[in-house]
Order: sequence, then structure tokens, then C-alpha cells
Amino acid sequence: MQFGIAVFPSKEVQDFANDWRIRHDPKYNAIPPHLTIRDKGDLSNERLKEAVAHLDAVASTLSPFTIRFNRVSTFFPVSNVLYLALEDPLPVQQLQQAICSGPLAIPAPNFVYTPHVTIGQQMDPDELHDLYGNLRMSDVSLESVIDRVHLLHATENGFWTAYQSFQFRG
Repeated sequence: MQFGIAVFPSKEVQDFANDWRIRHDPKYNAIPPHLTIRDKGDLSNERLKEAVAHLDAVASTLSPFTIRFNRVSTFFPVSNVLYLALEDPLPVQQLQQAICSGPLAIPAPNFVYTPHVTIGQQMDPDELHDLYGNLRMSDVSLESVIDRVHLLHATENGFWTAYQSFQFRG
């Protein structure tokens, strides 16, 4: 099974992101706006059981927390991505560290984890710079309570859907 782990922000954040994603994100239809906690990978049935047990154990120790998005940023020149950035990424980084351990450890990460909500990707550089030039001056002030994490799986047609959700119980 191809899996990923994510948290979904509030409807207000998702609506704001989708206003941009519908035009600037080719993956708009495949998955709602989210913060990736662990990038996609493959799980056998045995490893799936281990992952579910691990996620349940981690969720039992966590308490809900609030995140605030305060600006638009970009990963350019590494990749042509525009995203909503967090005022304080530390709580989500700590969540990612707790989840990406044990059976879900990432052997050799290719990048520094930067929690975000994508609003545009796979854009032409000129389009990216034009849009970023306009959006970076925007007043962004969005909040979301994070109280669960979702184990997602990819369907045969490339869409992502929740396999199981884990409510924080700490």
C-alpha cells in the first residue's frame, strides 16, 4: 500500500489555500490542503500493522495544539512551490519527529522538514515569481487547531484518502 501521513488544517485555511490551488496546483483534485508529516512510501501488510500501532501510541501522548499561518513563502530555487508558512513551525516539527520514528523512521531525509500548506506547485518560474511578488505582500492571518493525524493511502486513480485517523489523547 502506498501511504503518507498528514494533518488537515481548518476549513478556513483549506478554503484560503484552495482559492489558489485550483489554478496553481495540478494536484488540487488528488488531496485536500494539508501539512505533510511523512512523505509517501510503501507499506506491506505487516508494516502497516506496525505503523498503525506506532501512530496510535504517539497520538496517545499528544495534546491538541494551535498553529498560525502568517505569510506566503516559496521553496524557489529548490522547487517551484508556493506555500502558506507557519508563524512558529516548532510544534509541527516536533509532531513530525515523534511520528517519523520507530517503524516510520525516514532513513536519510533528502531535505530539511518545513511544515507548510502548498498553494501552488510545478509552476513556470515567471508565474511563480509574479504570483509570489503579489502574495508576499498579502496579510495572512489564519489559525487551525491540530488534534489528530491521518494515515493516508493512495487509491488506484491517484487520489489520497484517509485509511485511519488518530486523535490526540494526551
